Amino acid sequence: MSNKSFKIFVDFDGTITTRDVGEAMFLEFGDPDKAIEIVNDWINEKINASTSWELLCNTIKDFNEQKFSIFLNTIKLDSGFKDFVNFCNINNFEINILSDGLDYYIKKILNKENFNHLNAYTNKLTFTDEKKLIPNFPYTDEECTKCANCKRNHILNHSSEEDFSVYIGDGWSDTCPAQYCDFVFAKNSLLKFCEKNRVTFFPFSDFHDVIKKLDQLKEKKRLKKRHQALLKRKEVFAQG
Repeated sequence: MSNKSFKIFVDFDGTITTRDVGEAMFLEFGDPDKAIEIVNDWINEKINASTSWELLCNTIKDFNEQKFSIFLNTIKLDSGFKDFVNFCNINNFEINILSDGLDYYIKKILNKENFNHLNAYTNKLTFTDEKKLIPNFPYTDEECTKCANCKRNHILNHSSEEDFSVYIGDGWSDTCPAQYCDFVFAKNSLLKFCEKNRVTFFPFSDFHDVIKKLDQLKEKKRLKKRHQALLKRKEVFAQG
């Protein structure tokens, strides 16, 4: 067991899962052309994350729960995620899943894979009698446009300066929270963002890569926090 306190924050769609379930959901059950247009508008910051979810949900008419369950059975987890959870348990590292996705499918997948004990902070989904999808955002932040579920706030609320914070992600909604963590594991869009904005990171292809690097970090006698992350955290706390 490590004597260092690591707080792990991990994205869900495309990180824990091998594909973006939220995106696939609207391509499969909604209007694919509209869905792509909405996602592009969000990435280009023409609309905020909450609005994008509302518009995406409007593209699904007469939701079929049975077909959706069949669709979820096609979703696979990263090959190393189970080993990663075991590694964190052995070392007493706290894991928090931070997703800008919807609890409806995230809970189903976690339950199916026996990971329902993990903390997961997500957006919520309810249904009307007419099977219309209504997204809800209990963790939104007025200043945050990249996430309807403000991942930055979860990081600040669930870690302290005595901890080493770790962020693991792959996409656009991960670019904000990654800047507030001491160690960043990145792939895909997040990796490109880190390269462009000089955010120090470790590239990874699966969670076995993360295990290997964290195992090395926890054994270091002197471990430095990322200076820019410290400054970003202090800036938020100074604002009150």
